[in-house]
Amino acid sequence: MDSGHKIYTKGGDLGQTSLLGGTRVSKSNQRVEAYGTVDELNSHIGLIRDQDIDEHVKNVLLEIQDRLFTLESNLARDPQKDIPGELPQLSENDVLMLEKEIDSMNLDLEPLSSFILPGGHPVVSYCHITRCVCRRAERVTIKLNEESPVDSLDIKYLNRLSDYLFILGRKLSKDFNASETPWDPKV
Repeated sequence: MDSGHKIYTKGGDLGQTSLLGGTRVSKSNQRVEAYGTVDELNSHIGLIRDQDIDEHVKNVLLEIQDRLFTLESNLARDPQKDIPGELPQLSENDVLMLEKEIDSMNLDLEPLSSFILPGGHPVVSYCHITRCVCRRAERVTIKLNEESPVDSLDIKYLNRLSDYLFILGRKLSKDFNASETPWDPKV
């Protein structure tokens, strides 16, 4: 390995990291928590994409992963500093793409009359776990927004992505002929 391209910098050894723009912050900073959680979400989506699922879904998940890197870069940017060059941005079309995919998958699914319990097939469970991580990413991004403004489209995208992941789990449940277990509340 070329010694000029080491993965470690030692810059974070004392619990700090740099935002885009150079500002040093604690690794427990809410901004770091937000983009770190989106990074975790992106990794879980990669796990779903690595499964034996149809190519169209794999391509959509790859596009989502690209959009999440865009979202991460925007969350990692110090809003008080000018960054040389432009960062990529999410667009309303990114949200519309998720909605289109949700609507398309939903056409082939039975309407829900109750909540369903996560599970039924490992790939379906991956979708539910990823949906939960997405909801956490949304919550920590909203919390960051309370401290330092975040583009509202970033929050909207995460919200819609969690819906997509729920419907994807239902679609894959059908594709794998797995059963959906309705929640039967014991009252």
